[in-house]
Amino acid sequence: MTHLIFALGVFLLVFASALAGIWISRYLPEHHLSDESAAAIKLSIGLVATIAALVLGLLISSAKASFDTVNNDLVHNAANMIRLDSALAQYGPETHGLRATLKSNYSDWIDLLASRDGTREARLDSPEIIGRMEEFQHSIAALAPATDAQHALRARALLIADDVFAARSLALLQRGGSVPKTVMFVLVFWLAIIFGTFGVLAPHNGTIVVAFLTCALCASGAVFLILEMDTPLDGVVRVSIGAMREALARLGG
Repeated sequence: MTHLIFALGVFLLVFASALAGIWISRYLPEHHLSDESAAAIKLSIGLVATIAALVLGLLISSAKASFDTVNNDLVHNAANMIRLDSALAQYGPETHGLRATLKSNYSDWIDLLASRDGTREARLDSPEIIGRMEEFQHSIAALAPATDAQHALRARALLIADDVFAARSLALLQRGGSVPKTVMFVLVFWLAIIFGTFGVLAPHNGTIVVAFLTCALCASGAVFLILEMDTPLDGVVRVSIGAMREALARLGG
């Protein structure tokens, strides 16, 4: 919701800047809007528009990279959960309780990621969940292998469990996004200047106003997508947890 409100604010600011430009142009002396003046203004604002386009492209690329990184972490986590369950299953029937705990904790984790509860943010890395993770690792370490094969399987399970919890922690650390807010505000300021200049140079008719309205919607939509992809665990544009649910269905216990 915060991202939608911010994008709506960007739309209103950019569109208002275009309308303000149209209004200002009515009161400017005629020689300020001569062909020579208009050409100079177009060259200047063209430079700003080019810089803004480059920054916009970089922000979209950065946000997409954050989105893909978290998505890959969760998919990798799901694959490791299956590997961990398999290692415990091969160890022997004494790990049945551990496998049931693993499946229960993973189900709770998936439900928490899918939830839109207002307290979800605090619960994602709560001491209770971290304590469960540590307790599970201690339970694996406390296994008493009787054969060389069980020794190897316990060591393998501990390594996989460490990878599982490391991937989880990495995904949580990246949930806040990587796009600097200052850069976003500067970009919005540039967009307002660009649209204001367009308004000054544009003819005064309804078609131009509709065109500015459409372009302002597109610009604010791009800002909305950047903010949404930059926070892949929240909002409308979220990473898919389909792989995690599929992994959960394949777990024993």
